Amino acid sequence: MTTVLESLNASLHRALTDDERVIVLGEDLLDPYGGAFKVTRGLSQAYPGRVLTTPLSEAGFVGVAAGMALRGMRPVVEIMFGDFLTLAADQLINHATKFGWMYSGGKPAAEQVKVPMVVRTPMGGRRGYGPTHSQTLEKHFLGVPGLRVLAPCSLGDPGELLYQAVLKTEGPVLFIENKLLYLLPVIDTQNEDEFDIQEISQCLAAPGFVMKLRGAPPPGLTLATYGYMTELARQAAHQLAYEHEVFIEILVLTQLAPFEIEPVLESAGQTSRLLTLEEGPLSLGWGAEIVARTVEGLGGHLQSAHRLAALDLPVPSSPALETAILPQTGHIVDTCLKIMQKR
Repeated sequence: MTTVLESLNASLHRALTDDERVIVLGEDLLDPYGGAFKVTRGLSQAYPGRVLTTPLSEAGFVGVAAGMALRGMRPVVEIMFGDFLTLAADQLINHATKFGWMYSGGKPAAEQVKVPMVVRTPMGGRRGYGPTHSQTLEKHFLGVPGLRVLAPCSLGDPGELLYQAVLKTEGPVLFIENKLLYLLPVIDTQNEDEFDIQEISQCLAAPGFVMKLRGAPPPGLTLATYGYMTELARQAAHQLAYEHEVFIEILVLTQLAPFEIEPVLESAGQTSRLLTLEEGPLSLGWGAEIVARTVEGLGGHLQSAHRLAALDLPVPSSPALETAILPQTGHIVDTCLKIMQKR
């Protein structure tokens, strides 16, 4: 059994082996510590001189990475906790994503300035880390022109997604890793017993997935989600089917931006009901954008569209309060039942 953490770690080893331009940098990455969540363990020992430990200055080392990328290297940055990605927002939004447009001088695409860099960071709560180490903030980076935002899940090959981001993309990538994904086993989509899981074409090197219970009747609701929420959606789908005879289709999207709405339109066009699920706060989030685009695309063919996310509050340290604020499997089940009861 391979965990998501092991898959990501193996992909970084492979990227460093396959391309000498790959450099990894961030806080406390050197062995034997190997990073706060151990995604980079073993790298500094295997590739001395190409894994750089940095001061506590997210803006500083993301800026350094952007400079490395301009000079033809392929840096991979680790932000220890996604909460502190905000400190590097200027480097990502005002610099790395703009260099290609500002300095290309009208040259053909093949000769334009490129900034191939990956910033990966753990996000999310459910660990009792409190309000400044438990946030889900990726929505603040969606819609930034030139910034690709990816979110792996436990389906398919999360390591391959990271490998492709490091070696096959020519612009900045934000790679969001939910903390609770790390220890989950990677699910072989071709040999999953309970769910029928199919890849859907979302973008180059970032396939999405559509899944539903094997042998189930046609689904009556589309649930669109990403990252660790996929696991909660799976649990809810099982409970809905076996306890309530309600069947849903789950869309798992791995590229959050730029977002391609076609898979959602196809599924929701068949079920006529849509529920979006995310761990970040509800207001002005990813789900709101998906609902808006789906309503625009389907119009009267969509019977209902709803969002489920965290309450608009800081994430507390108390396990009981954290559970109340963040979406849980029970919340998904209750919301789906309410949607299906509406006519």
